[in-house]
Amino acid sequence: MPLPTPNLDDRTFQDIVDEAKRLIPQYCPEWTNHNVSDPGVALIELFAWMSEMVLYRVNQVPERLYTHFLNLVGIEPFAPTVARTDLTFWLSAILDAPVVVPAGTEVTTPASVGAGDDAIVFSTVRDLVIAPPRLAAAQTTSGGGSRVVDVWDDLRFAPDGVACFASADLTPGDAFCLGFRDSLAGQALRIDVEARAEGIGVDPTDPPLVWEVWNGEGWLGCRVYEDTTGGLNRAGSVVLLVPVEHEPLSIGNVVAYWLRARLLAPAPGRPQYQASPRVRGLEVSALGGTVGAEHAERLPGEQIGRSDGTPGQTFSVGRAPVLPRTEEEYVEVVDGDGTVVWTEVDDFSASGPGDRHIVWDDATGVVHFGPRVRYPDGSTRQHGAIPRDGAVVRVSGYRSGGGAHGNVGSSTLTRLRSSVAFVNNVVNLAPATGGVDAETVAEAKVRGPLTLRTGQRAVTAGDYERLTREASHEVARARCLDAGRGNGAVRLLLVPQVVGAPTAHTIDDFAISPTLMQTVTEYLDERRVIGTAVEVSTPYYQGVSVVALVHAAPGRPDALVRQQVTEALSRFIHPLTGGVDGTGWAFAQDLNAAAVTQLLEAIDGVDRVEEALLFEYDLRTGARLGSAKEVIRLEPQSLFLSGRHQVVVR
Repeated sequence: MPLPTPNLDDRTFQDIVDEAKRLIPQYCPEWTNHNVSDPGVALIELFAWMSEMVLYRVNQVPERLYTHFLNLVGIEPFAPTVARTDLTFWLSAILDAPVVVPAGTEVTTPASVGAGDDAIVFSTVRDLVIAPPRLAAAQTTSGGGSRVVDVWDDLRFAPDGVACFASADLTPGDAFCLGFRDSLAGQALRIDVEARAEGIGVDPTDPPLVWEVWNGEGWLGCRVYEDTTGGLNRAGSVVLLVPVEHEPLSIGNVVAYWLRARLLAPAPGRPQYQASPRVRGLEVSALGGTVGAEHAERLPGEQIGRSDGTPGQTFSVGRAPVLPRTEEEYVEVVDGDGTVVWTEVDDFSASGPGDRHIVWDDATGVVHFGPRVRYPDGSTRQHGAIPRDGAVVRVSGYRSGGGAHGNVGSSTLTRLRSSVAFVNNVVNLAPATGGVDAETVAEAKVRGPLTLRTGQRAVTAGDYERLTREASHEVARARCLDAGRGNGAVRLLLVPQVVGAPTAHTIDDFAISPTLMQTVTEYLDERRVIGTAVEVSTPYYQGVSVVALVHAAPGRPDALVRQQVTEALSRFIHPLTGGVDGTGWAFAQDLNAAAVTQLLEAIDGVDRVEEALLFEYDLRTGARLGSAKEVIRLEPQSLFLSGRHQVVVR
């Protein structure tokens, strides 16, 4: 049990008043009227009330002292994390030479979007090179890639062009492949197609094909920004946004960077080709490019102070919080011997008197130099070198940003802070995610004792789950499987933070980004027991579709009741907002029709629920699977996610 908290002064208002009245005969014997109506007694009560307020504050531990206590034991509040998104830069014209958008290019929102009417700044994390694509090969594949036909010459010279899908029966998986000499990673491509309407039978607004590129491990889908060809069926153009990963692959003994159009399997309500479309020619050009960006403002180098030669010096940069440093961001000391870069470390515990080490606090932006520590035998040791007296302390540059206000919506980052040659405009086609505010002192007070009790070792399942949540603010939930079975393997399931309304979430929103995967893996690798293998993955998301027949209360519009029911179902069957307590659907907890009925009956505007049916749902194709069920079982490694619900209101 925790130690009892002492009450430094337990006197109450009445105790102070009585004590003051008992002192009146000793110090002022002529004062004989001690009634409440006496002005002197009124003053005593006033001062007693003020004293009671002071005593209340004395018995509280100020937040500043509590923060110092946490710092002494090594518990520091988490710094804010940055939101990230992809920015698409569009060229002003099609060019024959590469265009470079340099790393650190800053893009902002309109002022009205930012917190406090201030624009929110994002900066690109690497150089973006938009180069003219060079098409070098064309092939068709069928039979799962076992049959490859080179159609490069036919595409350029044959009068009838090329049949995109080689199988006579148009087998799903047939593909039309275009090979390029250079990587198309992050490019916005326009493919001008010369074709005629031969692939009849399809809906030109929703053709059964998908564009993909090879990323070294598998085929990634490209985003179709615009398609005026009706599925390669008429002259027009296809504008594609290529993912930021594109690696070479050998197809038919030709090594190239491949882009393919793959035929999809028939889906309910989606008509299929009756004949293969034919392409008589095409031309590929670059319209722009996509690059990752983070909610950060790049700040130039600055002088943060001058050393006085004493141990434990601290200097602050001009802006805080400071983001984790890159190779180009460091602290340097300038003295008579020249400029020397000092190494950043987590703490000074392993630093010797000659080690040029510094600690740079992310949350406050304070740069610490090594302290001098006295040991029990009377000796002292300097942990980390001390800059010479008069030496100038500088930072080469840093980035400042982070926080939940960086989670801006799509199409809000539209303003370039400085012009870039041949770039016409910029936009974020997807919302920014991952921004989390700094940890408050109150939150650190709750986490601190738990950390001290359990340490920083991952042994039990609870340790793994706690450390996984500590690894990054982007982790919403963590589930540990197989820990403690003695086989040396631990499986961790992560559910990332997802912004926006639950009704708009899809399975792709719960994908784990490579950055988050690396952060969690490296954090656990330092804390796992030697010999334990840790596998980090995502849960299997079981789609659920509810078909409900409800009766609206008198005077309630059917459309409003239908919307409320749909939103309630989407929130209830959800990894983050689901379940009875609204904190996320529990692992291995089944879903039954009775719970759904009880949920719907509690909605304002629903008079009664006549029927509620549960269906398993394919989150990729959008189709219900099998027949209706009273109970849908959930495996230990799975979570429910809402599919498309059908609500009938009478």
